[in-house]
Amino acid sequence: MKNSSAYIELLQAFPPRPINAEEELIATQKAIDSLLDKGELTPDERDYLHLLGMLVYEYEQTLELIPDIYGVELLKALIEEFELRQKDLVPIFKTESIVSEILREKRQLTTEHIQKLAEFFSVSPAVFFPLHPVKITA
Repeated sequence: MKNSSAYIELLQAFPPRPINAEEELIATQKAIDSLLDKGELTPDERDYLHLLGMLVYEYEQTLELIPDIYGVELLKALIEEFELRQKDLVPIFKTESIVSEILREKRQLTTEHIQKLAEFFSVSPAVFFPLHPVKITA
């Protein structure tokens, strides 16, 4: 096993340890970023970067995954996140009653709604298309 002085210096500058908290993740990410900013890496730097990457990966595996949401569920989450009220979306939907019907899934988003929502929230229009089409209830 090779232990060059350059690799030992990397280990001493930022000793790799298992990540158990967000602060440790941030510190490890800073070490990774400083290596990546260098451009061309030596074999020792690549090995060290690989080690740090494995530690980040292991930590991320312990985190609770946030489920992907689309369509009306995403719209509801964005409304809550941005602390909006239904009347804040009237410029997109024309009336508060249409906003209400869409949020209660009594009405589907139109292509025009989706385009305006994407512009309003600065996201891709694709996120407002539901994974499973909503069945409209009377």
